[in-house]
Amino acid sequence: MGNHNIDQISEIIHGRLRLGVMSYLANEEAATFTELKDTLGVTQGNLSVQMRKLEDAGYIEVEKKIVGRKPLTTIRLTKDGRDAFRVYVEALTGVLGNAIKG
Repeated sequence: MGNHNIDQISEIIHGRLRLGVMSYLANEEAATFTELKDTLGVTQGNLSVQMRKLEDAGYIEVEKKIVGRKPLTTIRLTKDGRDAFRVYVEALTGVLGNAIKG
């Protein structure tokens, strides 16, 4: 099977929207909920559900506070989240690299 690390492709990360969140946060220190919602072009409800899955896995941390009487939700990758995303990307790269070489 060569370099097919398919078992290292996290089902938690692999969902389209969760992958978008992880990918975006991997390149940013933090993002607001609205920033993620607008960037990914998804509904508030869908993003909330998918973020909860990432939070439950320990991949993101969510900070909620009030700024000027308005709620502000900030999301960051945790160390575990960064590590899991790195492993995911390396595994997926290996699998896809082998497919391309075919």
